[in-house]
Amino acid sequence: MTLQQLSPDLKSLAAQGKQQSFKKGALIFKDGDKGDALYILLEGRVRAYGSAISGKEITYGYVVAGEYFGELTLDGGSRSANCEALEPCLCAVVSNAQLEAFMQEHPRFGTEMLHTVIRRARQSTDNARSIALMDVYSRLKRAIEKITPEINKGINVTHSDLAADVGASREMVSKLLKDLEVGGYVKMQNRNLSRLKALPERW
Repeated sequence: MTLQQLSPDLKSLAAQGKQQSFKKGALIFKDGDKGDALYILLEGRVRAYGSAISGKEITYGYVVAGEYFGELTLDGGSRSANCEALEPCLCAVVSNAQLEAFMQEHPRFGTEMLHTVIRRARQSTDNARSIALMDVYSRLKRAIEKITPEINKGINVTHSDLAADVGASREMVSKLLKDLEVGGYVKMQNRNLSRLKALPERW
């Protein structure tokens, strides 16, 4: 994606930022860092996640080209998540001062950003609810159906990725995936996951 392909307001804002590249696997920022900039993703894909001292991770969400992330530090607070590049990424990095000035000049963008914050908050609430109220299989089923909306169309994903998505151990997710493979529901080959038919409601 180029600057020209962004929405008009986001294109104007991105043009004020400094472009920065990140290699696949790079940590763009980590939980607790001082937040002083908004990142507009021009190329690549980013994962926002939390982690524990034990090494266990939980995925909060993903950002794709044409979207932005890091907006929650406008209040001067620290970062509340880790963000890593899942593939080579190019970002336009806009300082908080630039962002605040831009929103004063373009109030419509401020409203759009508020809608984005609300949508992401709802997503986080939904994820927290599912972890608290749904069993591991139900969460895995929902994650698989979300990332493979079409039958027999594969997507590159690892067992660890899915474990982080559903908030469960890699061992538990691997066991469930193996059982689903034996049952003919999914196929996992060379990190490529395909859903072969509708998943059962219960397992």
